[in-house]
Amino acid sequence: MDETTTGKQSDENAEKTTVSLKEESEEAVESRDDESNENEGEDEVSVLKDELEAEQNKYLRLLADYDNFKRRTQKDREISAKFRSQSLLTDLLPVLDNFERALAVEAKSEDAVSIMKGVEMVQKSLLEAVKREGLEEIPAVGEPFDPNFHQAVMQEKDDDAEPGTVLQELQKGYTLKGRVLRPAMVKVNE
Repeated sequence: MDETTTGKQSDENAEKTTVSLKEESEEAVESRDDESNENEGEDEVSVLKDELEAEQNKYLRLLADYDNFKRRTQKDREISAKFRSQSLLTDLLPVLDNFERALAVEAKSEDAVSIMKGVEMVQKSLLEAVKREGLEEIPAVGEPFDPNFHQAVMQEKDDDAEPGTVLQELQKGYTLKGRVLRPAMVKVNE
């Protein structure tokens, strides 16, 4: 063979080699692109999963906050309804005290006796009305002293009673549905 034929064959071989190398490199690039697309797709999926999880957590927290808000509001409404009359009853306590004082006075004439009966009837009506609202007297005389319900303003020594026992009630105390409106003012045995 001569040199031109050999040169042509070498050029052809070189071209074939170049073409096959190009094909191989294109296939390698495509396979790398496929792998990188798969990696990018996997990365994108994991990012989206993380974002979804964060949003779900945020939603659950908001839902829990809303439920807590509803419970607190309901509880506040119940307490408000339960003690709606507290202010009025607190204002009526001196009126009840004045009825007690008025009835403690001894009536001497017939007119005074009839007035006392009328005052007593008004007092009974008022006591029934406030009891329907939940007002109760705090028991005092003969009871052990309880600083939650009694206010000790005097002490006295009485050998017939136990130490720490209430001897006398100076002013009545009242509770409204278990809440102390006014403690009983008492004299306590030493």
